[in-house]
Amino acid sequence: MNRLSSPLSHCVRPLGLSLLAVALAGCTLAPTYQRPASPVAAQWPIAPAAAGRANAASTAAVDLPWQDLFADPKLRRIVQLALDNNRDLRVAALNVEKARAQYSIQRAELIPQVGVNADGSAGRTPASVSSTGVGGVGHAYYLDVGISAYELDLFGRLRSLKAEALQSYLATEETRRAAHISLISQVASNYLSLAADLDLQKLAHETLRSRQEAYDLQTDLADAGNASQLELRQAESELENARAEALTTDNQVAANRNALELLVGAPLAADLLPGSGALVGMLGVREIPAGLPSDLLHNRPDILAAEHTLVGANADIGAARAAFFPSISLTGGLGRASDQLSSLFDHGGRYWTFAPQISLPIFSGGRLKAQLEVSKVERDIAVAQYEQAIQTAFREVADALAQRGVVDKQLAAQRKRAEAAQAAYDLVQARYDEGVASYLEVLDAQRTLYTAQQAHIQAELSQQTSLVTLYKTLGGGWNGRTQALAELGGATRDMSRQTQ
Repeated sequence: MNRLSSPLSHCVRPLGLSLLAVALAGCTLAPTYQRPASPVAAQWPIAPAAAGRANAASTAAVDLPWQDLFADPKLRRIVQLALDNNRDLRVAALNVEKARAQYSIQRAELIPQVGVNADGSAGRTPASVSSTGVGGVGHAYYLDVGISAYELDLFGRLRSLKAEALQSYLATEETRRAAHISLISQVASNYLSLAADLDLQKLAHETLRSRQEAYDLQTDLADAGNASQLELRQAESELENARAEALTTDNQVAANRNALELLVGAPLAADLLPGSGALVGMLGVREIPAGLPSDLLHNRPDILAAEHTLVGANADIGAARAAFFPSISLTGGLGRASDQLSSLFDHGGRYWTFAPQISLPIFSGGRLKAQLEVSKVERDIAVAQYEQAIQTAFREVADALAQRGVVDKQLAAQRKRAEAAQAAYDLVQARYDEGVASYLEVLDAQRTLYTAQQAHIQAELSQQTSLVTLYKTLGGGWNGRTQALAELGGATRDMSRQTQ
């Protein structure tokens, strides 16, 4: 007997050690991850003037806190209120907590789950079916500590699922970061638009008062016989047009304020609204360097989230491959048993159980193979989505740089246009007062001046918002201090739950 068992033991021992080494090594059957090549150009398609101006700046977008981007204290306060109260951002943070909890659940599958079980039963056996021919009531009581169906992760199935859950959590974290950056940009853009609309509203009401005075003057001249009905009706037409413009600006201001309050998540106090002429000088920097397109792979949260999803899909292939191999699970326990509850802990009542189980798939109707194909296709889809995220980011930055390359010239042109229109209006008005020019020339000069002033305000808005857009597209708005504040907020929420 010893001679027969000895060779077997020599074979089993190395096999067992090998299986243990595989399990401890944590190997998986997932393919080695390789980042796909970037499907965009190595340089930005921007004009040399814009490129030189961007390179002259010193602070990259990811290193520039949003508090330094905005110079206006009211704007800073509103952005902070939005970060504290915005519901979309709150949902994104809760999704991160949910993904973290799901990862913890999947990670726990690698550890044996130990539990305490207590069981009691009673039953009566009739004499006709009793093995002793005597009927009676029987009792059984059990108390044990054990593990149930613990799977030995020899082929890395559980580790692959854990890796997939981890990547899902990291992708959710990057999605929260993207929501954070997007919210800052949206609040700033809406606040700048509100400031511009307030300037347009002021201009419209000033124009309305001017047209009202002109109409009253034409009415008096017509009553005195010094103005024709044509001039009076033209003045009336311009008055009503100015009234309609003023009402339009009133509506736009109200709509922008409502949109801003929705982003902030709370009503805005009157002292937080921008004042007259506050559009200029709201930002604390003039330029932000774009860097290289390859920098987006590390700075854009949407690209990072897409890559985490890709890595998770790659790990899912390992889980699908491991399903083809044997699965070994262990169930066991150690406890006490007795036919009476009072003698449960008496000497001789100890018992133990050990039930290993191995399962080897032989025929599954193609289900396992199909599941592996699904995992591979999902990985290919994730690759395409990752590449699309890079291309989208490249286009957004390229568009922002293209806009930054012309906004200063556009603003200078609109400023000169407004100055020239003002000078032309003054000359025509002086000629009209001297009786040289007709009232039609005055009306035409008024319309030209009003249009030029509107365009100047819009150009000021475009210059300001273009920098905010570039800041967002480069992945700005999230740094070490932001991360620390976010983690502090999460810890505070956890403590509040524990105290409830």
